[in-house]
Amino acid sequence: MGKNKVQIFKQLILSFSVITMLSACSSSQQSVTQDQATIEYDLLYNLPKQKISFTRTVQPILEKRCVVCHGCYDAPCQLKLTSSEGIYRGANPKKVYDGTRILAAEPTRLFVDAQTTAQWRKKGFHAVLNEAQSNPRQNLQNSVLYKMLRLKQLHPQAQVGMLSDAFDIRLDRKQSCPTIKQMPDYSHDHPEGGMPYAMPNLDRQSYTTLVHWLAQGAPVPADKKPSKAVLPQIKKWEAFLNGSDNKHKLVSRYIYEHLFQAHIHFKGSATREFYRLIRSSTPPGQPAKIIPTRRPYTAPGGSVYYRLLRFQGSVVAKNHLVYTLSSARMERYQTLFYKPDYQVNQLPGYDPVTASNPIRAFAQLPLKSRYKFLLDDARFFIEGFIKGPVCRGQVALNVIEDQFWVVFFDPDAKIPSLNEKFLESTENYLASPAELENNFDLLASRLHYKKLFQKYVRVKQQKVKFFKTRTMSQAMRYIWDGDGGHNPNAALTIFRHMDSASVAYGFVGNYPKTAWVLDYSVLERIHYLLVAGFDVYGNIGHQLNTRLYMDFLRTEGEDYFLAFLPASKRQQIRDSWYQGIRKDDRDDVGDDAWLKKAFVSGYKTDKPKRELFMQLERHLGKLAGPDLINRCVGNSCFSGERKAKKRVDRAMRKAAKMDGVIVSVLPDLAFVRVEMGGKADDDLAYTLISNRDYKSVSSMFENEKVIQRRNYKLDTQTVVPWLEGAYPNFFYDVKYADVENFVKQYNAISNRHQYEVFVARYGIRRTDQRFWAMSDWFNKEALREQPELAGIFDLNRYQNR
Repeated sequence: MGKNKVQIFKQLILSFSVITMLSACSSSQQSVTQDQATIEYDLLYNLPKQKISFTRTVQPILEKRCVVCHGCYDAPCQLKLTSSEGIYRGANPKKVYDGTRILAAEPTRLFVDAQTTAQWRKKGFHAVLNEAQSNPRQNLQNSVLYKMLRLKQLHPQAQVGMLSDAFDIRLDRKQSCPTIKQMPDYSHDHPEGGMPYAMPNLDRQSYTTLVHWLAQGAPVPADKKPSKAVLPQIKKWEAFLNGSDNKHKLVSRYIYEHLFQAHIHFKGSATREFYRLIRSSTPPGQPAKIIPTRRPYTAPGGSVYYRLLRFQGSVVAKNHLVYTLSSARMERYQTLFYKPDYQVNQLPGYDPVTASNPIRAFAQLPLKSRYKFLLDDARFFIEGFIKGPVCRGQVALNVIEDQFWVVFFDPDAKIPSLNEKFLESTENYLASPAELENNFDLLASRLHYKKLFQKYVRVKQQKVKFFKTRTMSQAMRYIWDGDGGHNPNAALTIFRHMDSASVAYGFVGNYPKTAWVLDYSVLERIHYLLVAGFDVYGNIGHQLNTRLYMDFLRTEGEDYFLAFLPASKRQQIRDSWYQGIRKDDRDDVGDDAWLKKAFVSGYKTDKPKRELFMQLERHLGKLAGPDLINRCVGNSCFSGERKAKKRVDRAMRKAAKMDGVIVSVLPDLAFVRVEMGGKADDDLAYTLISNRDYKSVSSMFENEKVIQRRNYKLDTQTVVPWLEGAYPNFFYDVKYADVENFVKQYNAISNRHQYEVFVARYGIRRTDQRFWAMSDWFNKEALREQPELAGIFDLNRYQNR
């Protein structure tokens, strides 16, 4: 065939393939360029001969450009792109997060509630890949995923300024989840709705790679098997967890119900190799079969074996909770649960009344052993409800402040709630709404559990009436010191970022408004209320009662903190926490007579709360800090740092002084990259955290900006020299030479207009062509900071500034 004929034939092929594949976009006002047409020709008629590697080539692109929005229950259309199983499962228009549903929804947990694509189709998921005749043309023509990517290429968003109003980036926006037959109408009605949605287009290489892979039929490898280094450990641990006697069965049940959400890492394995602890109907040595119950303590319906399965797919920050297993850990379990002399005469049942109340269900296990088990990894267990696998924690989180510190009673402290006989006598009062699951009368249950909690508090307060007053130094003996300063879990800081949150080691930020002192009972009940007992698919009654009961638990932790303060100041301090609408949050859960009893003496100033915080800092030493940016005063704060880092830290310390009404204009969580002028790995990362002050934290449904709920003048900022949180709301890019000017202009912001001017200079908007490069750098930096603990940041909450 002559050269001219070949060219004519090529053009005909191009025209046919483009018209065919882009028919869904025929309403577009934008024409197909020659460059775009060439890509389509290459896809169909110049495909790579070898299969494109999913693991080496495709998955990294998905993680950087797709998983950032499609990684958990809040993934649009339930399309989870973190694994090949999620991709083949496809999409479902039903929202997981629904605070108004009357009936509980059917769970759709990936890897749990169905195991095959056919099973997912029966549960209402539709394909995003071609499931008909397979050839390159059909693989694209019948792929929703391809058409979404292609729609974005045809309709690129603006490359400067703010996104147009055509883009709806609200978390609770109405979703469009088209099937392949619905794609033509979707493309006509939503030309801006291609993927990545409301983000810059993929570069040509990434786009071409993904579409080549789709044209090849989206080949994926088999699931990863346990590594050779881990196999012997799995065998050892499965034998340990599946002992036949009652004591082994009860201990293993306790361990499982606390670790079912963990990404387990075996010491000695690859840094990013994780496992899941599951309940299986098959014993070790046979293929595991997950028992798909709503809760980890729901009756299994048969024999139970505890098994370890390798975690498949991408690791995302918002549900990445790491727990390490090792020989030392097994020895610790032996010390806690098997060396003590006790008997397990009868195993507790799985009925909800028993199973949802850990004080009752595990009463036969030594109390101190249970408490030490939780303290060993307190950050992990608190992260369970702070940022756990439900991903969006609004039900749990709008009951807490934006920044506060957490400490724990020492296991040997002589207090009622650490006495086994006392807990045994009050276990009936410690029932929670979790026992009612999704079936109960909302108002009746609210009053019922309030009365139970009141009884528990009153009994406890009767016990402390005769406590002798302690000096400040004596009182510190009641606070766990991390086993002599060795365990960093003894001092924690919780940051709330609207409906997400994070937990940091140490006391971070300025002295907070409130703090929690937790004992075994509170820590355990929080876990069973908000983690083990919480159903993200539950109905409005379950969600609301869970949230209301968490008020009681938060109050209990805050009251323990108040007990360390002078009686003369206690009422005033508590009233400052519960002002305005928030007065209703306490709801009179107990007798207030204890407010007048002095437990601790020796305060020397009229600012006792600050004194107590400083005393806790001294007691916990290096575990508490220091926080050089937010609390250090004087030029000696950064004496040990290199010159360039010291300069940046000093500048960023001034940003921590930003407070008041203007904080409401700023993002909840902003990442800052300071470019040092050398290699990218030498650049510095900071997080600017906005701490909102609330009159009320009592509503699941009200908008966060309702004036009646907010104390705007008391808002503050915390600055940390690392990447904190899982959901960055905004990125800033600053040159090293300009860092002082960045902070100066930041602190000078007094209204939204000035903030927009600031963003124009330093911000990375959704339209910025540097956006993806900046996102990639922050994810890489997080891995450098914490190789095991880091996960992919979620961009669903990234703001349109």
